[in-house]
Amino acid sequence: MPSIINSDDGVVSGSSGLKSTGGNDGILVFQKNGTETARINTDNQLVVAAGTVSLPVIAPTGDLNTGVFFPAADTIAFTEGGTEALRINSSAQVEFRDGTAALPSITNSGDLNTGVYFSAADTVDITTGGTQRAQFDSSGNFKFNSGYGSVETAYGCRAWVNFDGTVTPPTIRGSGNVLQVTRATTGDYTITFTNAMPDANYAVTGTAAVAATGAVARIISPVPTDMTTTTLRVRTSNDTGVFDNCVVVSIAIFR
Repeated sequence: MPSIINSDDGVVSGSSGLKSTGGNDGILVFQKNGTETARINTDNQLVVAAGTVSLPVIAPTGDLNTGVFFPAADTIAFTEGGTEALRINSSAQVEFRDGTAALPSITNSGDLNTGVYFSAADTVDITTGGTQRAQFDSSGNFKFNSGYGSVETAYGCRAWVNFDGTVTPPTIRGSGNVLQVTRATTGDYTITFTNAMPDANYAVTGTAAVAATGAVARIISPVPTDMTTTTLRVRTSNDTGVFDNCVVVSIAIFR
């Protein structure tokens, strides 16, 4: 039988058991086969071995490969069936498994095929009903599946503006990422972006009307030599090429 001995020199008679060191204020040591397995220190902390992913130091009876272990300094890890399921690292970050669309690593009780998973490095995926719906990839692109059959890159509207071009300066009714609109001559407008485009290879679309009611449509033409990352120049004209000032001009930029 293991010996339980209270002694200042910490001598144990037998290879397994308990021993106390340091007198009444000392340390209680748990020893098995001559090796320390745990201790209660002078601050009354229970100090245990680090354990491993296959043999966690804290485990339930009958399921010894599931529990808690300590793989590195200032790190807590949880294992299930001998596989690491989650850890809290030394920077206090919670690290999850990668997960899949069918079994996302971050989910909610009762709906286990809906949540967030990580399909590749520097990539975050969103799944509902076990199907990938959206992704932020490693280049920062946002991709989504909205009835297209697969997740593809979303090309957002980078800027838009609705303005009255019959006055100087043109009056902006509403806009996004547009700092100002100016008019040089009849039907000749320059749009200045609040935040620059990544390049000048964007697409321009829009409509124009010469009157607010009973509107007569006009043609909007971007000026290719004046498409830059910070400004866009457009002209409004009728179908014979005569420039007009239009009361309703709506422009959208896609990239």
